[in-house]
Amino acid sequence: MQAETTTMENKVQAAWNKRPLIISGPCSAETEEQVVETAQRLAQTGKVDVLRSGIWKPRTRPGSFEGIGTKGLPWLQHARKVTGLLTAVEVATAKQVEDALHFDVDILWVGARTTVNPFSVQEIADALRGVKVPVLIKNPINPDLELWIGAVERIAKAGINDIGLIHRGFSSYGNTEYRNAPMWHLAIEMKRRNPELLMINDPSHICGRRDILQEVAQKAIDLDFDGLIIESHIDPDNAWSDAKQQITPERLGEMLNSIIWRREDIPSEEYHAALDKLRAQINHLDDELMQILGQRMKVAEKIGQYKKDNNITILQTARWNEILDRAFKKGEKMGLSKEFITKYFDAVHLESINHQTKVFNS
Repeated sequence: MQAETTTMENKVQAAWNKRPLIISGPCSAETEEQVVETAQRLAQTGKVDVLRSGIWKPRTRPGSFEGIGTKGLPWLQHARKVTGLLTAVEVATAKQVEDALHFDVDILWVGARTTVNPFSVQEIADALRGVKVPVLIKNPINPDLELWIGAVERIAKAGINDIGLIHRGFSSYGNTEYRNAPMWHLAIEMKRRNPELLMINDPSHICGRRDILQEVAQKAIDLDFDGLIIESHIDPDNAWSDAKQQITPERLGEMLNSIIWRREDIPSEEYHAALDKLRAQINHLDDELMQILGQRMKVAEKIGQYKKDNNITILQTARWNEILDRAFKKGEKMGLSKEFITKYFDAVHLESINHQTKVFNS
């Protein structure tokens, strides 16, 4: 028995350290036959490391399918025995942690609706004390890095050594292209702050539809994510939940074969010399930008003093619109997107307002 446990722990650790780590399976476990057949067809692709399946499904409103419950856990156990794939499920309560571990689930993940609630995360952390199991933590629904970091810290303080992150996008009102806006800059910042943590991408929940899955998955790999978690179903159109974003195991295999898998580095002196030369140019340009921005703020302070002396408001809407229109026209000629220009000038404008406010208050 001890030998079997050690062997399984080694297998889990090997998968955890693999790059890319690929996790796939149905949004929800529906029947034992569905779970096992999905696992078999995923295993046949030769691309999947871990079988995922929703057992408990947190829903925004009551009345929709909320998961098959604990009776689905033996189905995962059976699928693992038949295929050799490791298993992973989402947990949101201490009881769910207890049940998942009782049925030998290999990897647990904390969902977005749970990450947003520190009390729920702490309950899970308390249930994990003394347990050796990898835990993945999805970003919270709302774009709040501190909540995400807090969840990581709570799980780590429970003694869990193997912690990973899942980027599944963020709720964004008015966003029409994605189910959950990727907000890549937040995932990149989380990765920058926690370079030691596994970071995998969840294109299924970002996209909400299968036709753009590959595009988002490729971008994640281009950004040096460590793997993917993608929902797969033997009959996606008739899935009991999230039908539009699921794909067949065979389509998953095709998609993974089509992705260009990139490396973070190349052990070549010639490569590093060329890159260092270009990076030196970037550093030089960044230094010039900082100097110019500093000069701009000094001019903004002079304008602030003039406004103060003449009892003029800091915000001049017409002038701000004029600046933006001018920037859009120039930026288009230089290949800069309107989205970037808006974000950049918004930041510059806010800093100018802050400098002028200090002048008003002095």
